[in-house]
Amino acid sequence: MRTDDFEFELPEQLIAQHPPTQRGASRLLEVGSLGLKDSRFTDLTGLVRKHDVLVLNDTRVLKARLHGEKTSGGKVEVLVERLLNEHEVLAQVRASKSPKVGSRFLLAGGLSVRVVGRVGEFFHLCFEAAEPVEALLELHGHLPLPPYITHAAGEEDATRYQTVFAREPGAVAAPTAGLHFDDAMLDVLRNRGVDVAYVTLHVGAGTFKPVRADQIEEHVMHSERYVVPSATVDAIRQAKANGGRVIAVGTTSLRALESAAQGGELVAGGGETAIFITPGYRFRVVEMLLTNFHLPRSTLLMLVCAFGGMDKMLAAYRHAVEQEYRFFSYGDAMLIEREQ
Repeated sequence: MRTDDFEFELPEQLIAQHPPTQRGASRLLEVGSLGLKDSRFTDLTGLVRKHDVLVLNDTRVLKARLHGEKTSGGKVEVLVERLLNEHEVLAQVRASKSPKVGSRFLLAGGLSVRVVGRVGEFFHLCFEAAEPVEALLELHGHLPLPPYITHAAGEEDATRYQTVFAREPGAVAAPTAGLHFDDAMLDVLRNRGVDVAYVTLHVGAGTFKPVRADQIEEHVMHSERYVVPSATVDAIRQAKANGGRVIAVGTTSLRALESAAQGGELVAGGGETAIFITPGYRFRVVEMLLTNFHLPRSTLLMLVCAFGGMDKMLAAYRHAVEQEYRFFSYGDAMLIEREQ
């Protein structure tokens, strides 16, 4: 398939720059066998059923962006992509000239950072302070808002660009479908007999990259770390045994579950996944997907087209533009029924 097949026109004013006034105060576009239906996100409590299992991604976004200067002069921006251990990371580095191995930066808070090497497009960096990198980022870093959000991260973003259930630090982008939930809504769902389970997938910056290859099969997918706990596997098996559905909250939850089922059956565990889901993929685990609207030409748009049917999903996106839904991380949501 051609990457151009996943293009759509999006007026700039539909890109949400700020979250709604409160969690859950978004619109919801239902996409299923009966067509499209415009709803509110709070209607989700009436769309789920007893014995369904809702699978959430509990990753926590790091304050992964740091600014500073090279010791040789010139400004530098570091975006941590992955924690390797307490003192070393993989990161994107922006500077006027590509830094050499052995060179150093002086970042916010007086942090000295040494370039250890290169790993593909990323720089292997060593933070030379005694404190763990995670603690240093919390003190001196900034939340890495997506490139289409034009304001610098502020107090609002510090809370609203994290889910209420975030607990496993390691992401550089939020699992945005989860941003709609507050604790009260999760309690309502549990009281309706819906099980709530968790996976962890640490979202990387590659999630925002458009596919630049002309043919989608030529695209090289970025790799991310994931964990599917045994308790979640048990919850999914129980739900299916009781006639319930597996509802993945976000493409990240779906990718974690499908990665853990590549052997044909869902198994607990984790590791690295570079799964690239495109039309024609056979889904093994998930029956429903709750997700935000995604970028044109992106791997995530290809995923939802694989899940809900390409013609149906592109029609849903055209409808969303016509009805002025809010797009991307702080935008509205879709509830998609898997095309059989």
